[in-house]
Amino acid sequence: MPDPSSPLPRLLSAGAVLGEGPDAAVPAHYGAPLREQRRLLDHRAVVDLGQFEVLEVRGADARSWMTTITSQVLAGTPVGSSSSLAVLSPQGRVEHLASAVVLDEDALLLVLDAGRRAGLRTYLEMMRFAARVELIDRDDLRVLGALAPAAEVLPELGLPDPVAVWSEAWPQVAPGGVAYGPDPEDPVGAVLTVLESEFLPGLPWRAEHLAGMSSWEALRIADHRARATREVDERTIPHELDLLRTTVHTTKGCYRGQETVAKVLNLGQPPRRLVMLHLDGSRDVPAAPGGEVRLGGSDGKLVGIVTSAALHADLGPIALAVVRRAVPLDAALSVQVVIDGSDEETASIWLDASQEPIVVQRDHGERPATAKLGAAPGR
Repeated sequence: MPDPSSPLPRLLSAGAVLGEGPDAAVPAHYGAPLREQRRLLDHRAVVDLGQFEVLEVRGADARSWMTTITSQVLAGTPVGSSSSLAVLSPQGRVEHLASAVVLDEDALLLVLDAGRRAGLRTYLEMMRFAARVELIDRDDLRVLGALAPAAEVLPELGLPDPVAVWSEAWPQVAPGGVAYGPDPEDPVGAVLTVLESEFLPGLPWRAEHLAGMSSWEALRIADHRARATREVDERTIPHELDLLRTTVHTTKGCYRGQETVAKVLNLGQPPRRLVMLHLDGSRDVPAAPGGEVRLGGSDGKLVGIVTSAALHADLGPIALAVVRRAVPLDAALSVQVVIDGSDEETASIWLDASQEPIVVQRDHGERPATAKLGAAPGR
């Protein structure tokens, strides 16, 4: 395991402003966040995702074993193919999320959010039994994010050949998947390029090559894509975050938590739902994860919590929030922004917010008639 207190080697130090929380090891921006976001959208920049962690699963049983214990089908898929997967609790709650690439017939590479590898590895070790697999922490690798493979975005930089490239046709529903709401209006997707890290800091990086994490987050929010360190909590079930679209296969064989997935999909509704919020930008104060979401103004009913927030180059201030299912889809909401006062007291202001639905109630159609108990025939 790498020492978490060790600084991550910067691809470019000049102008770098580090992020916070799970992204504290990488730059939030390099001095011009909206300009960086434009370059990212134009396929002219990459994002340093060095806080992401990589785990290799290798061995004769690697793909069949991972198919058995996760929510995704990994056996029999082509070498080089990408997918998303989840590990669920017996009650169907989301415990782990990963982006998977098939390296070869006997190996998978898993890319995980910051700080999430140790927990997944512990679970996999517990479930290994007699499976012919080996788990390898790949601290020699580093992840770059972009809207295309990094070598295509920066052909002049001389990047080494990638170890793996992960992508998916977001927001297209994956085989075995089910969409729990409308597609985002202008999706851009995401591509993760995994490279040997030792060669990267020595390359001739310039400011125009890089966009900060704030740009990546803005595009992720606008794409309606949930993130493990932001949207997932101890109560999350996949339906609440639209994870059945690409991450949870609904027709594969048995896996832990499948009963909850099937029951909510076929008979019920998730208790909460992910929503994108368009925030009032006239107050010039940024929302942040953890802010309350209320129905009916600042004195109204608490109905959810902001999980992610960013400034989008075209959409302005936006956020993701997880709110109660019963909140009307067209209801105006209020979002709390906490401000530290000079007198050591904490104050809040409230921003008006309109909803862009991500997860909506599923129409199950008419329920089949239930047979009634009665007298036996002929009696």
